[in-house]
Amino acid sequence: MAHDVSHVRQPPGRAGDEQLQRQRIRIILISFGVSVVLMGSKFIAYDLTHSSAVLSDALESIINVVASGFATVSVWMAAKPPDSDHPYGHGKIEYFSAGFEGALIVCAALGIFYTGVQHLLHPRPLPHLEVGLGLLIGATLVNGLLGVGLLRIGRRTDSLTLVADGKHIFTDVYTSAAVVVGLGLVYATGWFWLDGAVACLAGINILVTGGRLVRQSFARLMDASDPDLLDRIARTLEEHRKPEWIDIHQLRAWRAGNLIHTDLHLVLPRELSIEQAHKEAKTVEEVLLDHFQGKAGVLVHMDPCDERLCPACRNGTCQWRKASFTSAPAWDSRHMARSSEEP
Repeated sequence: MAHDVSHVRQPPGRAGDEQLQRQRIRIILISFGVSVVLMGSKFIAYDLTHSSAVLSDALESIINVVASGFATVSVWMAAKPPDSDHPYGHGKIEYFSAGFEGALIVCAALGIFYTGVQHLLHPRPLPHLEVGLGLLIGATLVNGLLGVGLLRIGRRTDSLTLVADGKHIFTDVYTSAAVVVGLGLVYATGWFWLDGAVACLAGINILVTGGRLVRQSFARLMDASDPDLLDRIARTLEEHRKPEWIDIHQLRAWRAGNLIHTDLHLVLPRELSIEQAHKEAKTVEEVLLDHFQGKAGVLVHMDPCDERLCPACRNGTCQWRKASFTSAPAWDSRHMARSSEEP
């Protein structure tokens, strides 16, 4: 008897999820407020020193402010539950946010290159350098603490937006640290051309980071294959494997915000009734939901076995058996992701 039944369940609402969401909102609002203050301090430092390196740091801070504001909206929208217009939820807005932030970083890098080259070719004295350095050092330390907070909470709550914002903050920290070192050398040596050179080096670092964010965001928006996620799912199913589960194929999984969406084809003995097959599909679903702590949507498509799978089937009483059991293949992600036509 052929079964063509799909079973799907969306993750249940949990008080813990609401707490995680409050943490996301709290840290992103703090990030926005701190970014505004630090941006102001860097522009004050630029006004004092007229340094292209300091300007490069200040320009990136504008991106921090814009990105933090956009991230705040993204985190709020990503937390909205699925509805009739968005049955898979709103989580992908976070990937758009990360890509938007990366694009802004690239634009900022181009402006930094322009200013840096001008000051490299036409060096000039930098007034009030000591005060400017003091402001930058203070801003760098505060930014570093903020970046650590964003990364920790982003990874704990599975928020790509917070992780992206944290990585961007650390890019700003590295840029600021390089600027501080460069201006320290300018102060010690009087080589004012170093100001423009440091600005250009900072622009390269910013450009690489922005490009990486855009690439990662594009891959997530296009539901690119995630080998680590597929391996994780395959290991979980292998650990809970039952004799009735003859095989699994066409395993697919993708992320949308902090949710994992998974669908797969489960091959079951054809002698099972619809109720029995439904029970096995329910078990597979529960295994994955428990593993991802409820933050998953699981769809199980049930297929009846055929004679090609007899050597992998442990059901010795099957009346349709055409060959004896020999061995069951290992369930790794490569095996599970194959199509039904592949051996």
